[in-house]
Amino acid sequence: MSTAAVRRLAPTVLSLASRKTVTQSSAAPRSCQWTSISRKAFSSRSAFYVKKYTEDHEWIELDADGKTGTIGITEYASKALGDVVYVELPELGLEVAKGDSIGAVESVKSASDILTPVSGTIKDHNKVLEEKPGTINKSPEGEGWLAKIEVSDSAELDSLMSKEDYDNFEKE
Repeated sequence: MSTAAVRRLAPTVLSLASRKTVTQSSAAPRSCQWTSISRKAFSSRSAFYVKKYTEDHEWIELDADGKTGTIGITEYASKALGDVVYVELPELGLEVAKGDSIGAVESVKSASDILTPVSGTIKDHNKVLEEKPGTINKSPEGEGWLAKIEVSDSAELDSLMSKEDYDNFEKE
């Protein structure tokens, strides 16, 4: 669920949560209990959430489990490529080292290798891109993700750029 969707739903759910809820007891008729839900339960990101960027215009977003990262290309890279017409996705189970090529993106202008920002094992790839490679142009840092990787050394994330650092790098 997107961050925007969570933000839209949270007030409604919190409002509903503050009302009485009905529970079924086998020994007695229905009874009422108050339900308390913390706003923290609706946070779209955990304390482990990390999104980092490379100088080659890739990004990786570490999931709440702290082990799985989603890889894609940045908005900047998507615009620079132009209309994407083909995406070569990495094979599942592929073990890669930081900086290895895990696939390619071809556009009407050029072709570019996708380099993994961290070492690990490819666990999933975005099959939607096989049928609709233009998804990268529409949502490069969302639905246009390329692969999921089981990160073998999370310390490698430390050498990558934050969003603020990447934005400054992009402007240079």
